[in-house]
Amino acid sequence: MSAAEPVESAELSQQRRVALLTLGCARNEVDSEELAGRLTTGGWELSDDPEDSDVVVVNTCGFVASAKKDSVDTLLAASDTGAKVVAVGCLAERYGRELADSLPEADAVLGFDHYPHLAERLADVAEGRTVSSHTPADRRTLLPLSPVERPSAAEDLAVPGHGEWGPRVLRSRLDDSPVAALKIASGCDRRCSFCAIPSYRGSFVSRHPDDLLAEAAWLAERGARELYLVSENSTSYGKDLGRDLGGTRALEALLPRLAAVEGIARVRVSYLQPAETRPDLVRTIATTPGVATYFDLSFQHSSESVLRRMRRFGSTESFLALIEQIREYAPEAGIRTNVIVGFPGETEDDVAELERFLTAARLDAVGVFGYSDEDGTEAEGFENKVDTDTIAERVGRVSALVEQLTTQRAEERVGTVVDVLVETVGEEVTGRAGHQAPEVDGECVVLDAGERVVGELLRCEVVDSAGVDLLVRPVGGAVADVGTGSAP
Repeated sequence: MSAAEPVESAELSQQRRVALLTLGCARNEVDSEELAGRLTTGGWELSDDPEDSDVVVVNTCGFVASAKKDSVDTLLAASDTGAKVVAVGCLAERYGRELADSLPEADAVLGFDHYPHLAERLADVAEGRTVSSHTPADRRTLLPLSPVERPSAAEDLAVPGHGEWGPRVLRSRLDDSPVAALKIASGCDRRCSFCAIPSYRGSFVSRHPDDLLAEAAWLAERGARELYLVSENSTSYGKDLGRDLGGTRALEALLPRLAAVEGIARVRVSYLQPAETRPDLVRTIATTPGVATYFDLSFQHSSESVLRRMRRFGSTESFLALIEQIREYAPEAGIRTNVIVGFPGETEDDVAELERFLTAARLDAVGVFGYSDEDGTEAEGFENKVDTDTIAERVGRVSALVEQLTTQRAEERVGTVVDVLVETVGEEVTGRAGHQAPEVDGECVVLDAGERVVGELLRCEVVDSAGVDLLVRPVGGAVADVGTGSAP
């Protein structure tokens, strides 16, 4: 499969240049590469230089206050280039006209429904024609409540990162990294009281396995060696696809097929919901050749009372039992999480319970975030808010504990053997082992590396650690067990 070749757009009198700036998570990165595919198909030339572009498209993040500020700052900086500026992405989808009214520096604020015709809308902007700003709506109302009724309805809905329905790959790579994110689903059906994502990303929609396999092969042909599977909730994958495609067990069926794609050395799954992480899925991730023994588990807290107010499930003991199950299959598995401290009503006893869990869990990486109100969420209206000074103190305290614990966990890996995907070659050769995800976790520095190339999978012994980073030395050369192209 290949991306559609650029064609001449009837609306463009000459080829214009567009720069794409992406903020936020790996899901947004996939969305940007889909937009890049649509724009090149529509006659636009992609540019790495905003100052040498006719239009700058900023794919914004709208998750938390700091991400919103970064998005607005990027839009303002883009306007200083003299190019036309268009806001897309989560912040644009979430606030639409409100964002446009408060940010006149943006020439257009476009929502997800504009994506299929973005090339034409950018032509309008470049020609000085007015493009009406996006009007936000709760995207959960756009699809049937029952997941099994969604596939046919979703065909007429713009779902970012899904390209077009069918096997054609509509995507252009925006970098030459050996790691490529592959979006397996969009949206979320959970109703966590602190999270607004479902309201602007919509209900959960899985991508068809054939589409994912086609895109995986396309990515491998363009140098991808690791596939990083992303979604808002990967453990829900397949629940809307029907039993003939695996139903709620579709991810277990998909992973070995992706790992068998020719040229792919490693497949990594992100964002697993602990309450939905089934024993069969644990076994598949932990034992399937070519799948990283890596568990990105969204615990968020471990105090039962805090979790209930978050509209989540679990406890310290149930979470530790899940971790024990993982390590029975793969003692060296990588496990990471994010936690929120300072949630409304959180007590010192709740924080102590979280600290007890983190100490016992021995995780490889933990993101610690202080709670803040998000527009339109249930928690925004909760009483018993924790004051900002107390939240800051708790973030500092838990972060210090996490730094100590994750450093110890890295030290425990000294003497073990890891397979490192080489990502940079220069004064140092660096890469990541199976327990280290892109950007969010540590990295490996390869000592006595010799002549190496980006994308090589190198077997190494861990000889030392520095915080969560590892110092490794090659012990057996390149690993040859990459995908065979014999996926069933």
